[in-house]
Amino acid sequence: MTIKEMIDAGKTAIGIEFGSTRIKAVMVDAAGKPIAEGGHTWENQYENGVWTYSLDMIWTGLKDAYAKLLADVKEKYDTVIKTTGAIGFSAMMHGYMPFDEQGELLVPFRTWRNTITGEAAAELTKEFSFNIPQRWSIAHLHQAVLNKEPHVGSISFLTTLAGYIHWKLTGEKVLGVGDASGMFPIDSKTRDYNKDYLEKYNALIADRGFSWKLEGILPKVLVAGQAAGKLTAEGAKLLDESGNLEAGIPLCPPEGDAGTGMVATNSVAVKTGNVSAGTSIFAMVVMEQALKAVHEEIDVVTTPVGDDVAMVHCNNCTSDINAWANVFKQFAEAVGAPVDTDKLYTTLFTAALAGAPDCGGLMGFNYFSGEPVTGFTEGRPLFARAVNADFSFANFMRLHLYSAVSTLKVGLDILLKEEAVKVDKLYGHGGFFKTKEVGQRIMSAATGGPVTVMETAGEGGAWGIAVLALYMANAEGKSLDAYLNETIFAGEAGSTVTATPEEIAGFDSFMVKFKEALSMEQAAINAI
Repeated sequence: MTIKEMIDAGKTAIGIEFGSTRIKAVMVDAAGKPIAEGGHTWENQYENGVWTYSLDMIWTGLKDAYAKLLADVKEKYDTVIKTTGAIGFSAMMHGYMPFDEQGELLVPFRTWRNTITGEAAAELTKEFSFNIPQRWSIAHLHQAVLNKEPHVGSISFLTTLAGYIHWKLTGEKVLGVGDASGMFPIDSKTRDYNKDYLEKYNALIADRGFSWKLEGILPKVLVAGQAAGKLTAEGAKLLDESGNLEAGIPLCPPEGDAGTGMVATNSVAVKTGNVSAGTSIFAMVVMEQALKAVHEEIDVVTTPVGDDVAMVHCNNCTSDINAWANVFKQFAEAVGAPVDTDKLYTTLFTAALAGAPDCGGLMGFNYFSGEPVTGFTEGRPLFARAVNADFSFANFMRLHLYSAVSTLKVGLDILLKEEAVKVDKLYGHGGFFKTKEVGQRIMSAATGGPVTVMETAGEGGAWGIAVLALYMANAEGKSLDAYLNETIFAGEAGSTVTATPEEIAGFDSFMVKFKEALSMEQAAINAI
């Protein structure tokens, strides 16, 4: 079949992911190869002390991304999308979207980026003997309980952004297990919410007088490959303003960006891991066995099929690099030598490789928002240097690339050194790895081992959820791991980079100073 015939026959799949700065829609063919895409740029808003996206922004962005996918299909294949084999939605994990019985959002969407649930997260971590991070949905819910927010008694349904979109398009209140594991702890044996913790939570709030119990307001948990409902006529109109899209298309379980990142990098098998590095940064390793201790720096979530994953999540990664890139772009324009964005970033990243392994006495923090891993509820981007530092362009850029991954290394050292978790393969994806070799080499220096980037890594989470949609439609009993290896990634080895011993030692030396300089970041928060 030609691609046009494939599209017209509905032999494709569509994945749409809501990232922190971009909503991306991807259409893939039957082999998982991307054949068309569309996108929409957006930014979170800081309103009344809360990082949020409005419902209008969500729906405007979704419709625009899908409309641009349609336009791409029309331009490339001279056809329109009327149906497809399956659709999948994914989005930033965690956060807080509570709805009443009428389906109305009770408070503005509180995203993963908020660090306003410290009291609740600490209490629940102690209650469960299981780390509950601030950004998890249960931490947001319990903080609202502790704050005695009036809306809590009216909650009928609590979900994530991906779960919300899926619900509105299908009527189904469900969630993929990976995304659900960022709402409430999952029992990897049952592939469902941990019953013991549910009972403990219900007992904890029993005297509050709420009409609901926690299991009654959470989405139903599904694993990859299961059917998760079909596109309703109303849902088709919400997605496609052109009116061409037909109802009845099956949808796969909505997933979080962590799960789609695992799929996009073929790292769902035990002892594989991946690092997703963009606006935020997180590392995930599929574990052979449970952690020996509770670490507030490490979350335990799951793969899209429910296997335990150790996750180190940091709120900040490339935002400060982007800010400095914009300054350099303005300078280039001011001297009459404008440079296109791709060349600008390639130049900045490549320059970092010539820097000293320990950054030559430069220091910095990329904290736009708080970082629970290092104990900060707020952030201030910061650059400092010793008077006798080697203040060169190369060292300046290497410092900012180090800064982007240093907080992640704090958590990874606990995972890899203290807990001795084994990682046979570590894959990188996201904007940090876009420039050939550079991001991989920096990350390898941080982890002490090889880092691989697949050719498909740049496709990102939208492609990952499209593959999960395709898997649901065509798996025919195969495990997700087997499907990825035999169908999606067959024959693809990727590019692997290993840092030199000098680079690894240099990063370790830098980290000693980084930890000592944390008081400087706190001083900046106090002063600015």
